[in-house]
Amino acid sequence: MMKVTPFLMFEGNAEEAMNYYTSLIEGSKITSMIRYGANEAGTEGSVMQATFTLKDQEFMCIDSNVKHQFTFDSEEEIDRLYSSLADGGQELMPLGDYSFSKKFGWISDKFGVSWQLTLPI
Repeated sequence: MMKVTPFLMFEGNAEEAMNYYTSLIEGSKITSMIRYGANEAGTEGSVMQATFTLKDQEFMCIDSNVKHQFTFDSEEEIDRLYSSLADGGQELMPLGDYSFSKKFGWISDKFGVSWQLTLPI
């Protein structure tokens, strides 16, 4: 059977995140870490690639050297996704205009997965 390894991308704080997650869950640890060196594609000392386990589940992560601004293309898209994910789930924070986002909503879907959707200002 093939295994699935979740892959997490950070923008400069991958090591901090791994230390935090592994400190919370007993039996967890950072298993490998390769850092960017001088004159390489990423910031020197940041995480090029790392693996860690939470209990027996393995995760991979990196510090991206590219700044990403993942967002939705339109208000219609965020409205559709919020409505679909909320169906059978629970609204934790209604979709609306907040000081930190033009449109933001927080829901728990029908499987109990928490989603925070945002449309930047």
